[in-house]
Amino acid sequence: MRYFLWLGAFGFGGPIATVGYMQRDLVEKRHWLDRTEFLNGVALGQTMPGPLAAQVAMWVGYLQAGAWGAIAVALPFILPSLAIVLVVAYLYVRFEGLTVIQSLFYGIAPAVMAIIALAAWKLARLTNQRDLRLWGISLVILVATALTGTEIALLFLGAGIMMILLEAPPKWFSRGRASSLVAAPAGFSLLTGAAASGTILALGLFFLKAGAFIFGSGLAIVPFLREGVVDQHHWLTAREFLDAVAIGLITPGPVVITAAFIGYLVAGLVGALVSTIAIFIPIYLGVIIPGPWFLRHRDDLRIRSFVKGATAAAAGAIAGATIVLTRQAVVDVRTGVILALALVFVWRLKGMEPLLVVLAGAAGILIKGLHA
Repeated sequence: MRYFLWLGAFGFGGPIATVGYMQRDLVEKRHWLDRTEFLNGVALGQTMPGPLAAQVAMWVGYLQAGAWGAIAVALPFILPSLAIVLVVAYLYVRFEGLTVIQSLFYGIAPAVMAIIALAAWKLARLTNQRDLRLWGISLVILVATALTGTEIALLFLGAGIMMILLEAPPKWFSRGRASSLVAAPAGFSLLTGAAASGTILALGLFFLKAGAFIFGSGLAIVPFLREGVVDQHHWLTAREFLDAVAIGLITPGPVVITAAFIGYLVAGLVGALVSTIAIFIPIYLGVIIPGPWFLRHRDDLRIRSFVKGATAAAAGAIAGATIVLTRQAVVDVRTGVILALALVFVWRLKGMEPLLVVLAGAAGILIKGLHA
């Protein structure tokens, strides 16, 4: 618990970097797990819905002490970033009207687009490699997301099923077990914002659904959240949503802590807590329920095929959502320059995303100040 409290407070750099820290510290230095046990957790994290870093962390706890061990690890891993997000959300609501806040996110928004774009590229390369079928899935989902401005969760499942049909059709048809593969799963107050109880319930249900469709990376949730939060429920404006994504990226720990920021803006502290708990419930269940079964069937070709298809779809959805969001973040030549410089930054300097966001925020304040 002490280790994961530390990792939750200082684990910057995204899910791949965080998993790298765990391998270095827990496998190579402390020898708490052997390499095979650790890689099983990585494979499970890619198979089940949920951000990779949170899945692997819970897997380590599960191996140590079962379901309670997964909870014991998850809480200290999540709490530091949750505390930071709540403080930032309070300041955001309290001082949103100030010019400095608007200037800050004027620079941060295009920088965040660069971070998400590179994350989509890394995820696509890691998953697709040289498989033209997977690149085709990513491209189709990218175009669909970019053109419609929405993300269809069923496309993730469809992509996984298609890869099963392509790579393992005899077993799939003869045993008829496809379903078992995909069915695993104006007056703002501090406490409740301006929301009624019905809105808080809707928040909880929405984030439960969101947590069940994050494949491959925490950033895969961005297009799903945008469709629900901005287009369907109209809880946030497009600009507020961009700010929420930025907060999730500059804080340590899992990127899906963005849910807490959104929940706070919609329904205060209660909304933040409900959203956070709701989004992590499917992730937790995705470790403790299939864990024993997964250890027995981790080499099944159908499982690996479904994971490849769903993750390729996630990469395409992230890229498509980046195109949609960039149209709103890049509003003039200056923000276009910030985006270009940010792309170079994240490409050349690995794991320095928090520094990039700080620099971009400072650039936004400077640019707005010069043109005031």
